[in-house]
Amino acid sequence: MSDRVIVTINDGIAEVRFNRADKRNALDREQFAAIAEAGESLKTADGVRVVVLVGDGESFCAGLDFSIFGDMAGGNGAGGENDRGNPGAMEDGRITHLGQQVCWVWEELPMPVIAAVHGHALGGGLQIAMGADIRIAHPDTKWSVREVHWGLVPDMTGTFMLSKVVRQDVARELTYTARMVGGREAYDLGLVTRLSDTPYEDAMALAREIAGRSPGAVRGAKTAFKHLFDESAAEQFELERRLIGEQIGSPNQVESVMANMEKRAPNFAD
Repeated sequence: MSDRVIVTINDGIAEVRFNRADKRNALDREQFAAIAEAGESLKTADGVRVVVLVGDGESFCAGLDFSIFGDMAGGNGAGGENDRGNPGAMEDGRITHLGQQVCWVWEELPMPVIAAVHGHALGGGLQIAMGADIRIAHPDTKWSVREVHWGLVPDMTGTFMLSKVVRQDVARELTYTARMVGGREAYDLGLVTRLSDTPYEDAMALAREIAGRSPGAVRGAKTAFKHLFDESAAEQFELERRLIGEQIGSPNQVESVMANMEKRAPNFAD
C-alpha cells in the first residue's frame, strides 16, 4: 500500500492517517488512489471494530491538489481514464468513480468510521469527512463546500451526503457560495457531531468505547442505518458525474481556475 496513507490496527481500532502533511493532505492522483485502497483493505481486515480517519500535520484535507487544477486550467480535465488515481475513473460493478469512492468507501465499511478533523476540510476533504459516521472537529477547523469557487460542482458524493446530514437549504447555501465556515458554525449547522480541542484524542476515546461493545450488534446497527441512508445514492452519484463533466474544461470553469490562480476578478460568459 502507498505510504501516502498509513493504516495501523491496534485493539480493534484501525487508524487511517492521510500522510501528505507538506500539502495539507491535498488530493492529487496518488492520494486519491491511496485513500481508496486503504478503505478497501479494511473491508476484509480481521478484528477491526472501528475506523478513525485523521490527517497528518496541520489539516485533515485541504481538497484538490493544484496539479489537478493545472490540468483543468489547460482544459484537459483530470487525466486519462486509465491513469492511476484519475478521480473520474470507474471500476466495473461500482456506483462511484474514484473521486466519489474515497468518500463512499467509509459508508461501505461494515464497522463505524469516526473522522477526527482539524485545520482544513475543504472541497473533497469536507466530502471525505461526510463519509464518516461521526465527525469530531476542532472549533478552529475551516470547512467549505469549495467546488463552485473553482467552477465545479460537488461530485465526490457531496450533494447526496450534505442533503442527508444538514437541512436542504443549508446544503444549498454552502454549495452555492463556497464560503468558509468555522468549526463552531459547522457544529451549529450539523456538519460536525462534536467539537473538541483535541479531536484525535477524543475520536480515539470514542473508538475505544465503541470497540468495547458487541461487534455484531454495532455492525448490525450500521447496516440498519445504511439501509435507510443509501437509498437513491447510485442515481445521485451518476447525476454528479454528468454535471461535473459538463463543467470540467468549459470556458467558465477554466476562467474560474485562472482567475483564482492569477488573483483577479473572473470574467464569466452567461
